[in-house]
Amino acid sequence: MTVDALPRQSERDAAPPGGIGRRQVHAVAACYFVASFAALGLPPYLTAILPGLGDPQGRWAGVLYIVPTVFSALGAPLWGRLADRYGRKRLLLRAQLGLAVSFLLAGAADSLPAFTLALVLQGFLGGTFAATNGYLAAALDGARLSRALTLMQGSARAALVAAPILVGALSPWIAPHRQYLLMAVLPLAAAVLLSLLPEPGRPGAKTADEAGARAVAPSTGAPADEPTGRTPLRVLYGLEFAFVFATIISFPYLIALAEERLPGVSGTTTGVLFALPHLCYLAFAARTHTAFLHRPHTGIALGFGFVALGLAGHSVADSLPAFVAVRLLLGAGLTLGLVCLSVLAAEACRGRAPGRLFGSLEFVSKGGAVAAGAVAALVNGRFGATSPVLVGTAAALLAAVAAAALSSHSRQRWSRS
Repeated sequence: MTVDALPRQSERDAAPPGGIGRRQVHAVAACYFVASFAALGLPPYLTAILPGLGDPQGRWAGVLYIVPTVFSALGAPLWGRLADRYGRKRLLLRAQLGLAVSFLLAGAADSLPAFTLALVLQGFLGGTFAATNGYLAAALDGARLSRALTLMQGSARAALVAAPILVGALSPWIAPHRQYLLMAVLPLAAAVLLSLLPEPGRPGAKTADEAGARAVAPSTGAPADEPTGRTPLRVLYGLEFAFVFATIISFPYLIALAEERLPGVSGTTTGVLFALPHLCYLAFAARTHTAFLHRPHTGIALGFGFVALGLAGHSVADSLPAFVAVRLLLGAGLTLGLVCLSVLAAEACRGRAPGRLFGSLEFVSKGGAVAAGAVAALVNGRFGATSPVLVGTAAALLAAVAAAALSSHSRQRWSRS
């Protein structure tokens, strides 16, 4: 993975007491990778799994694809609050062990109801996004935290690229359904590694200290819980929802669109086209973080703009070079958006309980993904494979305008201060 998003020797050595250094963050990233690998590698093969569970046509694949996402969203705020109260490391271990248990149940399931229950538990007991980011936010802050969050996104992108390939390669020897049993080893191994890492300070200690600092600060006219220069939570949540919606909506029917426009295209080629935006993130996330660390609103506006251009291009691309070009445009937008959202999330953590914040952020993110999947299915069934990318284009354009206005307002505010 090329996302080398963490500070070098000087910053690593300067880690505060109760914080964690570069090696520990890389260990957390590795654990997040294996959890994401297991969770992302098998859902694309649901249509191959369900016939053996009593659904010969795989008609429930679309619904079951989003079941873990829905229940992850529902459980994330609860687990985030419990992490702030009982310790982030403890709840991060809980998330990894929850994944392991749910994978074992899914691999052993012999009926559709049992398999569905396992996917429900996977979503509710998992929640590694909120647990991992809450752990990091309790130990890091500022640029160090946003770099670490950027690295976590790189772990997820790498898993999204690699996992389906490995599952497909193993399929001739191990049926995808039974690979759930094999994948259970990954979060178990991650839990063992995480058990060796430190608890990042006392839960809530940093929040209490910073809250006291704000209480004695001179009045600036900003609300008590929104220091000047920080993006309000409602704006962060709105940007997160819009970005996830605009980018995810093209995923479910990309293969169908490519096969419609490129007759005879191979499965390997369509897989590479699907992976290109995520490969862009892996290649350029660290440099994007450096470039936009102090202007994230500008970066998110540009990100939405590139997403809109890329999705609009999908609707007219009719050759392989054209598809490669529009996928790269989408990759530029994906990279800018994800990196700048990480910077904004790191800013939002100042003085807040990180478990609760990232639990809420995961709820919003998963809500955007579920909405994108539902809308994509609805418009695809009525208007065809091009319609999801057109809806995504419209959503990204509206969000780009709103983000540009926010960026302009932010610059004016800083110029007056």
